[in-house]
Amino acid sequence: MAFAFSRIASFTRRDHRYVLLGTSAFAAIGMMLSSQPRSSMSFLAHAFTVELVMYYLLVAWIVLSAVALVFKFTHWKTYAQTAPFTKPGVVRALRLGSYVIWAMVAILVVDRVVLGFASAWVAAASSTSMPKDMLVQVLYMFQQGKQTYIAGVVTTIELAVFGTVIAFFLAILLVAIRIMEIDRSDNDFTRFLKKVGVGFAKFYSTIVRGTPMLVQGVIIYYLGIAVVSSFGFSITEVNNIWSRFTAGLVVVSLNSTAYMMEVLRGGIESVDMGQMEAARSLGLSQWQAMIKVVFPQGIKFAIPGLSNELVINIKDSSVLSVIGVFDLTFAASTVAGIYYKQLNAYLVAAVAYLIMTAIASWLLGRLSRRLNVKSKPLGSTSDAKPLSLGTEA
Repeated sequence: MAFAFSRIASFTRRDHRYVLLGTSAFAAIGMMLSSQPRSSMSFLAHAFTVELVMYYLLVAWIVLSAVALVFKFTHWKTYAQTAPFTKPGVVRALRLGSYVIWAMVAILVVDRVVLGFASAWVAAASSTSMPKDMLVQVLYMFQQGKQTYIAGVVTTIELAVFGTVIAFFLAILLVAIRIMEIDRSDNDFTRFLKKVGVGFAKFYSTIVRGTPMLVQGVIIYYLGIAVVSSFGFSITEVNNIWSRFTAGLVVVSLNSTAYMMEVLRGGIESVDMGQMEAARSLGLSQWQAMIKVVFPQGIKFAIPGLSNELVINIKDSSVLSVIGVFDLTFAASTVAGIYYKQLNAYLVAAVAYLIMTAIASWLLGRLSRRLNVKSKPLGSTSDAKPLSLGTEA
């Protein structure tokens, strides 16, 4: 019991320092916000005295934290016994004071950030020409080019979702070929096919993972045009058959297939070899044991890596704008070309990408938790044997 009370007292003495230093960071943010100009919607614009008091309270907290820090350095060994900040009553007062500081910072965040953004949005909506303030400029360009951005977002989502789904099924096919082993019952022709299949899967993985998607996109797009044109179609017919979106979808699918194949291989090879041996001992063939026993477990282990490929495709599809795919990046370049404000246009695109990846990560995280799978890295995607994985108990 005495040991427990001593641990609680020790934690309390340490906890006040976290309160002081941690709250000081918030106080500094509050001071910075208070120094910013007020927007037209600011509710503190008519309460100058209140804001001035808040500002000096924030300053006082930072000064108090600095004093406590100096006292700590000058009384390093005897701080717990001699410092006035470690007294129980003072600790409680500091904790209550930290709540006041956080409340003041929250008020300043609402006044400067939230209402400042709302004011900029209204100003951008009412502008008939390019504003001078940068935030208002960004919002003005977004409002004026909203349909362009939305079209780009839709195309990006379609490329990422459809490309990932297609790549998943292609990866299952390729990984089945990639992990084939020669069985004693195989004849010479079957052995030859297995060796060719394994070699092709390794070659495909090496080529695709060893070259940038941008280069792949250019090669596949113009190669497709050359192939379709060889059948005697006109330029218009070629563009209808082999559109830029179709080419982009093929690029994303083929690129993701190589990575997802290695992720699946890592998941399958993480399954205990005893599972295969037990299935074979029950009379199942190599393919039956793989499909009915090993594959289901391996895919579950590979879910975190497979789902991450969707997030990667949302971002990496941006390189397809080089072949004219009207994705979000191409939409941003279109808006930038209208207003000659590249930075502003791409800031909107960056926020849109961040929102899409955040939503995708959240949804995929829920899927992993529902399937009771930990989001662990799958190890190497080279020819070396990947690291073992585990599931939650």
